[in-house]
Amino acid sequence: MKQFGGPAAFIDRNDINTDEIIPAKYLTEITKKALKPHLLEDLRLEGRQFDPHGPEMQNAKVLVTRANFGCGSSREHAVWALEVNDINVVIGESFARIFRQNMFNCGILAVELNKADLDRLFALKGQIRVAVDLEGEKLTAESQDATVECFFILNPFDKELIGAGGWLALADANY
Repeated sequence: MKQFGGPAAFIDRNDINTDEIIPAKYLTEITKKALKPHLLEDLRLEGRQFDPHGPEMQNAKVLVTRANFGCGSSREHAVWALEVNDINVVIGESFARIFRQNMFNCGILAVELNKADLDRLFALKGQIRVAVDLEGEKLTAESQDATVECFFILNPFDKELIGAGGWLALADANY
């Protein structure tokens, strides 16, 4: 089974849309690999500089964000840009419905947490590493100074889908 987790990057904003995840001008690319350098290049955060090519993003396997991640256009390219950058988990309060399903279809885990749990994650300082126990529906985020554990819920089909590595892997194994 695929392992989920790794170093985390934190993006403290609601309503990050698919144009910010991958700008529309790259939708003509014919390979996922061509999307890789453009992940989050148009993202703007109030009050702070965001560098999509900085060390936090370069090492990230996990994104931690706020509510309504992936809103806007339902383009699958936005999920592909995450996938080709080795992001295997996105943690947020909520996700746009189609975007969330596209994540699961591509083998990327979407973890929904309540605001209080997200606030506990955002309170961690320094380099944060997240480990996910898919079967136990638990994630553990560790910094040098603290550990935060949170529980999440997946429906049985999403758990099977993500455990298989996405829709194509599930279909290959079962049909």
